[in-house]
Amino acid sequence: MNGLLLICCLAAAGANPDTVVVCPAEFSKAMEPWLAYRAEQGHEVAVVSNLGGEDAVRDRIRQHAKGGRLKFVVLVGDAVPASADDLPGWNRCVPVHRAKAEINVLWGSEPHIATDNWYADLDDDRVPDLAIGRLAADTPEQLTVMVAKTLAYERSGDVGPWRHRVNMVAGVGGFGPMADAVIEYAAKQILTRGIPPEFLMPMIYGSWRSPFCPDPRQFARSTLDSLNEGALFWVYVGHGHYLQLDRLRVGDRSYPIFVAADVARLDCRHGLPIAVFLACYTGAMDAGNDCLAELMTRQPGGPVAVYAGSRVTMPYAMGVMGTALMDGYFEHQRKTLGELVLHAKLALAAEPDDDQRRRLLEALAAAVSPARDRLAAERMEHVELFNLFGDPLLRLRYPRPVKLEMADTATAGGVLQVVGDSPLDGRATIELVVHRQRLTFRPPKRSEVPQTEEAMAAMQEVYRKANDRRLVSIERPVERGRFSIPLDIPREAYGACFLRVTIEGTDDFALGAAQVRIELPKSR
Repeated sequence: MNGLLLICCLAAAGANPDTVVVCPAEFSKAMEPWLAYRAEQGHEVAVVSNLGGEDAVRDRIRQHAKGGRLKFVVLVGDAVPASADDLPGWNRCVPVHRAKAEINVLWGSEPHIATDNWYADLDDDRVPDLAIGRLAADTPEQLTVMVAKTLAYERSGDVGPWRHRVNMVAGVGGFGPMADAVIEYAAKQILTRGIPPEFLMPMIYGSWRSPFCPDPRQFARSTLDSLNEGALFWVYVGHGHYLQLDRLRVGDRSYPIFVAADVARLDCRHGLPIAVFLACYTGAMDAGNDCLAELMTRQPGGPVAVYAGSRVTMPYAMGVMGTALMDGYFEHQRKTLGELVLHAKLALAAEPDDDQRRRLLEALAAAVSPARDRLAAERMEHVELFNLFGDPLLRLRYPRPVKLEMADTATAGGVLQVVGDSPLDGRATIELVVHRQRLTFRPPKRSEVPQTEEAMAAMQEVYRKANDRRLVSIERPVERGRFSIPLDIPREAYGACFLRVTIEGTDDFALGAAQVRIELPKSR
């Protein structure tokens, strides 16, 4: 065992840690920068062995939890089944627990669920008590990449657009026209209400009828671009497998959305995203081949972390979880990624409040769930199904608020005086954008499958326009304090809109938004 790691082990032996790291000896050197960095932040870390089987590992975690301060568990190494201690490289792994499946087997899943949640459950009620994540490295070199990405993410002073962008990619459910319509409607309503209007939300949708569908021949390229441009979160909703996502179907042809071979092309230079796969198998850490979540976190230009399911996942429970993730970030502002995931899992385990989003999700369950009378059990399975590939201590950053005080109506062709308070000096981008349920243009109706090269190429331009909801945009320098900036309203503007203000400073950023209704000028 190497120097710094040994020191951490000895120091933690009689201490009361807030973090336990389960680390194979072969990975100790690669973890030293992470341990030093977390120690500088004030964390007390206990490093324990990965050997002896899953029960021995959990006993070590529980021993350190007796002091009452333990909040985080970091598993270092790839996952293998608990009975696989005769496989090559098993001593570089941390065993994955297998929980019994009861609900997702009705969808054709395996009888057991691969889960790390078991290590974070201190009282055997299946509900996690700790924030847990796995750095799923096969080699010290891969772990070095993951550690470097994590530290660079937290240290980054880049306050560009990626900080307030949530990139969405969605496939078609394939549950039938009625069920798919319910799923699509529920998703739109939940996303519209769950993500504040000051955040950008570009969309790629795998239906050739949708204006958000690019040229089918460019679909995989568009997905890759949405990862490489950088984002706060990158979210995929749809069907998935160990090594690929769903395919876009256009008539008798199909086009890939994303496959394992695309991972080598991940090269995000600004703002590595946190990827969320609301899909089956993308986090199957115990599969014969490394899954998408593992491959992506090992890629230097790939996501800084991935949250994904290890087996067949189900729309209703994922809807509850996705809603809780949004609440945890945008409303409760959880400090770390692990605490954000823990927030979502606790919401899954509890009975959700009876609000509009809950009613939409219940309608979703009625449309697609094969066990609609066992929804609580379905949610509990998803507590175990989903695992975090990445550092649970990863610190999340939030924008400072821009307070806006302005009229809630404006006239097309007139001037809107944008008045507010900036918390910092910087450059402000002021935009008038249409509501997320609207577009700035009337898209063409597609009743026939696009066949010609011209028809497919035209889809790309419609897709580009659909993801640009701006009616007008200006940039102005602002100083900390009150500002008042006139904005000319285009004559063609109308209806429900948002005024969005983004301020980028030297090392900080701020966001604000206000609803504005654009009215037609009164006739003389």
